[in-house]
Amino acid sequence: MDLLLSATPAPDAGGGFDLIGTILWPLKWLVELVLVGWHWLFTAIGMPPADGLTWVLAIVGLVLVVRSAMIPLFVRQIKSQRKMMEIAPELRKVQEKYKGKRDQLSREAMSRETMALYKKHGTTPVASCLPLLVQMPVFFALFSVLNDVQKIGSDPTFSGVGLLNNELTQEFYDASLFGVASLHETLIDAINSSNVVAIVILVILVVLMIASQFFTQLQIISKNLSPEAKTGQAYQMQKIMLYVLPLAFIFSGVFFPLGVVIYWFVSNLWTMGQQFIVIREMPTPGSDAAKAREERLARRGKAIDSSGKVVSMEKYEAEQQRLLEEAEKAKAAAPKRQQPIGKQRAKKKTGNQKPGGNQKPGGNGGSSGSSGGSSPSDGAK
Repeated sequence: MDLLLSATPAPDAGGGFDLIGTILWPLKWLVELVLVGWHWLFTAIGMPPADGLTWVLAIVGLVLVVRSAMIPLFVRQIKSQRKMMEIAPELRKVQEKYKGKRDQLSREAMSRETMALYKKHGTTPVASCLPLLVQMPVFFALFSVLNDVQKIGSDPTFSGVGLLNNELTQEFYDASLFGVASLHETLIDAINSSNVVAIVILVILVVLMIASQFFTQLQIISKNLSPEAKTGQAYQMQKIMLYVLPLAFIFSGVFFPLGVVIYWFVSNLWTMGQQFIVIREMPTPGSDAAKAREERLARRGKAIDSSGKVVSMEKYEAEQQRLLEEAEKAKAAAPKRQQPIGKQRAKKKTGNQKPGGNQKPGGNGGSSGSSGGSSPSDGAK
């Protein structure tokens, strides 16, 4: 613990107040902790401490730690997406209810009803973005750590905010992949220094990074959307973003250090594999992936019951038969709906039901002439 505290300078050690640096300081400290921890592990098994591959593997280890820590958030994201799909018809009803109404009261009422739906089902649109929102500060912290490594080139006493001390910072700065591409070097730096091998490595990584991101989004759009989801405006936006996002990766690949590009590419590989497993084993109901899963289960003599569990075909058929019988009983027990009739028909029907059809309404109605008991018409007088 004394070692950790002694390696931690104050966030504002640079002099003036740095808001972004102060916010990122705890995350940078954690990033350096994980990075140095993996570096220590690989050097402990005999890898050279200043070798570029050692630091690349440490960055890969950092990805594994960060993405593994976010698995609970990812599961929450999947559940939130499912709930958002379930309440989509109700949301459309609310939107149709206030369609064309632009006054403030209508907008406030629509907002209240929408928020009430979210609260009732325990979900929000933001929950679907949680993993990305959480990962971005970590990514910025990593970018800051790797970008700060370059400062040791002009300041030999420079060190990180945590365990990345001056000695390790110098090793990181001197490390190069395949002996030619420094981890703190950007594509612009490689072009300016005419480092052909570094340019090739960075270009290949950027292309692979874009391809992995494109494939991840493509498998969601092509396999894991229900027919209803493919008819809305959100689907059209997803298709547009499928081709627009790669442009952002081209920009980042040009200006980000090699270490950050490696982190982003490995993180994309994790996302691609994670999405593949989710689409295969937990597909969106009604999607092509869901139909493919049902076919795979049917070939193995299994099916999905009403609670979403995989059961044998015998149990599934027994459950379906039980549900059918319950539905028929409920239908038979339900009161029959009376057909609505018009006013004239209702009057005519009431008149026909009166005893003594020739009796005029409003007449005296005297006794019926039968035995001394009162007739039913007496009660209507």
